[in-house]
Amino acid sequence: MTHQPPRDCPVCADVLNVTRLACDGCGTELSGRFTSCAYCSLSIQDRKILSVFLASRGNMKEFARELGVSYPTARIRYAELLGRLDIEEVGGLEVTMEPVDREDVLRRLAAGELDLDEATDLLR
Repeated sequence: MTHQPPRDCPVCADVLNVTRLACDGCGTELSGRFTSCAYCSLSIQDRKILSVFLASRGNMKEFARELGVSYPTARIRYAELLGRLDIEEVGGLEVTMEPVDREDVLRRLAAGELDLDEATDLLR
């Protein structure tokens, strides 16, 4: 069984470095300072979201459908994932959330167009 390594030092909160690699096949071990992968430290949930996004070829409507959430919630989850990866721009397009009209969100919630979780996400 393998475990996901921590990204940050539990003592000082600085970023941890990979210093040892091993081959299960022959037992070879390499020691040194290796570059870490930003995607490797993603949680299982984040990797699933990234995988669904890639499988949907970046089509946000398809992405939302596959996640089983509304389009605005899918955009929020995507923007949050980009934030965790420290990515601010993709393909020259800045990823920003438009200001949310509180009354519109509440109206859509009352009309059943949004569920409570989606409305909460939008109002955050």
